[in-house]
Amino acid sequence: MPKDVPVDPRGPRFSAWITSAVLAAVLLTGSWRLLAAQAVLFGLCAFISLKLNPWGHLYRYAVQPRVKPTAEREEPAPLRFAQGVGFVFALVGTIGYATGLTALGVVATSAALVAALLNAAVGLCLGCEVFLLLRRRVPSLARPQ
Repeated sequence: MPKDVPVDPRGPRFSAWITSAVLAAVLLTGSWRLLAAQAVLFGLCAFISLKLNPWGHLYRYAVQPRVKPTAEREEPAPLRFAQGVGFVFALVGTIGYATGLTALGVVATSAALVAALLNAAVGLCLGCEVFLLLRRRVPSLARPQ
């Protein structure tokens, strides 16, 4: 299992733009298969490693070399938690669309899209903020010393 290291915060924002496009396409088409693929991607990043995100690879190899370097880094735990939240919404949406509960699919996908767009457009990662709030309340989420 690859170890996650601190990441350039522009990478997750780049990924959020692509995720937003995927989620918008789901809302336009109602494709549960596309949403299921996004759920798998969220799950891989949340439960295994952020390094499994193909959009992160695209950022690192195609975009990052062309932008001004930055020393700013984010720790991966909040990002992985946010991916887990995205996984839950995408899974619920997939179940909704696949079983004919289209309203459930639309609501869950819309919630995920709003979160992705907030991250992409203004750098506000809702899942990351929830993680940080929980970290203050749940000692087991505290950073290792």
